[in-house]
Amino acid sequence: MKLRLIAAFTTICIALIMTTGCISDKPINASSADEADDKTAAALVEPVDGLSSDFIKGMDISSIISLEKSGVVYYDYDGKPQDIFLTLSESGVNYIRVRVWNDPFDSNGYGYGGGNCDAANAAEIGKRAAACGMKLLVDFHYSDFWADPDRQNAPKAWADMSFEDKKNAIYDYTAESLKFISESGSDIGMVQIGNEINGGVAGEYQSEQIIELLKQASCAVRDVSKQSGNDIKTAVHYTDIQNHDEIMYHVDMLKSAELDYDIFGVSYYPYWHGSMENMKKTLRDISQASGKSTMILETSYPYTTEDGDGFGNVIGGAEPVQGYKASVQGQSECLRDIIAAASEAGAIGVCWWEGAWIPVNRDNASNSTLWEKYGSGWASSYSAEYDPDNAGKYYGGSSWDNQAMFDFDGHPLDSLNVFNLVG
Repeated sequence: MKLRLIAAFTTICIALIMTTGCISDKPINASSADEADDKTAAALVEPVDGLSSDFIKGMDISSIISLEKSGVVYYDYDGKPQDIFLTLSESGVNYIRVRVWNDPFDSNGYGYGGGNCDAANAAEIGKRAAACGMKLLVDFHYSDFWADPDRQNAPKAWADMSFEDKKNAIYDYTAESLKFISESGSDIGMVQIGNEINGGVAGEYQSEQIIELLKQASCAVRDVSKQSGNDIKTAVHYTDIQNHDEIMYHVDMLKSAELDYDIFGVSYYPYWHGSMENMKKTLRDISQASGKSTMILETSYPYTTEDGDGFGNVIGGAEPVQGYKASVQGQSECLRDIIAAASEAGAIGVCWWEGAWIPVNRDNASNSTLWEKYGSGWASSYSAEYDPDNAGKYYGGSSWDNQAMFDFDGHPLDSLNVFNLVG
């Protein structure tokens, strides 16, 4: 996640959020009245011509267990409480993505937040996804908390290991976690070996070391896939797709190293990563140069400028990006066009990031207590033990609630149904 709050929650971005509640003080759309009107009308989008019947329509809901523990209730389109996994499946979502941290807990067992996303959390999410007919995309960060281009901290247990021991550890951890998640009843279809690894993996920042770790992780996925009899695809994940030369450098590096993988995945956020035309061109170039499939592993766009939990939003005050309003219709059109662009480029799928991360206990000032207790905010104060310079300073709630596909009270937005409408 290039998202500099959650996937790349940089110090500058957090500071801006805490002080202003948004990146800019300019409204992203015309007025709150426009937003209110938009929420009452079904979003309309055109189908995507030629969309493959097996195109991956994914949703990352890594924080869902912690949100439910915090009292969040999700509804169906008729306003009745319903299991969110069923609602997603009925809306056309066919893949659930979940991040996995090695040990997101402090020495006293308190969670770092961000969903406290360990293998047990992933297993529970995977089981519920499978029960509703959806496959699971396991996103290993190989860290105890957020990993992105700015941070690739080694897990606590690996911090003092020799490099050879770390190679063994990444294989063992990957294999053991996948077996555990699979045995829970999850239908694992894809595994990311690292999250936005432009700058490193598990505390290693030299190309040779990064490749060696990726090879061990890939080998673990292949072994589990063979042993289980399931066809599990292996994906690598990079961001900054707007920097064509940088992306192609990584493509060439993996090819020269003969890394065994299936999918070259990227993050693509319209407000950070350039035009859709550039995205299409880069995806085509990746596929041509690597001989691998491509996929947009993360994307998102706001449906409102409002903040639901008092913490502030990472995107909440910019002008319309690429012509899309911060409205349900704008969010719908943006998702549809990203799917269309990816499909035209030959990509195998698109995954919306944290589409259910809505406020907890929004009518009560005690929401901060819930963030701390259940890890339903982006970070808790307990994360200071592991990440003192970022999460430990700027911990709090969700800065993503205005980019979800459910409103602040848990009702699905019409934009969620775009996964059905595109074909």
